[in-house]
Amino acid sequence: MAEVKLVDLEKRYGEFYAVKKQNLIIEDGEFLVLLGPSGCGKTTTMRMIAGLEEISSGDVRIAGESVANKPPKDRDIAMVFQNYGLYPHMTVRQNIAYPLKLRGVRREDRDRQVQLTADKVELGQLLERRPSELSGGQRQRVALARAIVRTPKLFLMDEPLSNLDAKLRVTMRAELKHLHHELGVTTVYVTHDQMEAMTLATRIAVMREGEIVQLDTPKKIYDQPVDLFVAGFIGSPSMNLIDGRVESGEFQADGVRVPVNAPDRESVVMGVRPEDLTILENTAAEIQGKLYALELTGDSTLVTLKAGNSSICARGPAEFEAEIDTLCHISIKPGARVHLFDEKTGRRIDE
Repeated sequence: MAEVKLVDLEKRYGEFYAVKKQNLIIEDGEFLVLLGPSGCGKTTTMRMIAGLEEISSGDVRIAGESVANKPPKDRDIAMVFQNYGLYPHMTVRQNIAYPLKLRGVRREDRDRQVQLTADKVELGQLLERRPSELSGGQRQRVALARAIVRTPKLFLMDEPLSNLDAKLRVTMRAELKHLHHELGVTTVYVTHDQMEAMTLATRIAVMREGEIVQLDTPKKIYDQPVDLFVAGFIGSPSMNLIDGRVESGEFQADGVRVPVNAPDRESVVMGVRPEDLTILENTAAEIQGKLYALELTGDSTLVTLKAGNSSICARGPAEFEAEIDTLCHISIKPGARVHLFDEKTGRRIDE
């Protein structure tokens, strides 16, 4: 295990900055997720840690030692990629054992370590199969086992679940979470899937345009997003963001009147999450508008209404039913967090 430190780390392509002067400490044993949309610099950051991408300036330190000029093979890391990277002509056993073979580990020790590792990821009965005979989830577990068997200082995972179907992703998330708890190895995980980030991470680094815009625990990022980008990116469904103004202790927009503890201000965006809203029948409430859509998700119904130019989503009971275009009333639950953001800067202003 090891602490990872990024010091003024930059990656430039001519005049374009893919990663901008990034400073970050990834603590020993931590599961840190680099989260953001395509092109935000998260994979480039990971590749610089791995030594697969040349550093333009700055430094990467693993366990207190600079590795900026070391090749990947000398950094004591293990990587798991989106495409698995398995050898098709080898069995599962041979794929998992390959890193040990390269390090000159004796045959008997290799076999013992492979069996132990395969059992951890529930592949113990599949060791003589080839990758073509496995499902996508099983192939992903082989890639994980091949990384685990080396007992490296650091795991680097680049969107390892993105090729799996939705059900298998949920299963594999739980397996990854348990493996990290069991092994305790420092892990850096890259994804654009905020649900993966929320469920797996010790801390999340939300990235945009080559910079980390918020670094914190999943709960803190969910409850207290620093700006409009994070507020809209985290959460499924995402936070409702409504343009308006604050006047006489009230946020005001078309169809929206919400008491807030803030001074008068123009060009304000109010944010409130769907689960913090309650649907009322035939009762005046803080938000009202015409019903636009109903989406049954099984345990609940997502109710979207139009209030002026804003679409507002509330999570209602599964049995909720109403006709499209009928007038709906939505109230903010007691104790719910209502966010205010500056429309021009995007920064949160309600604290």
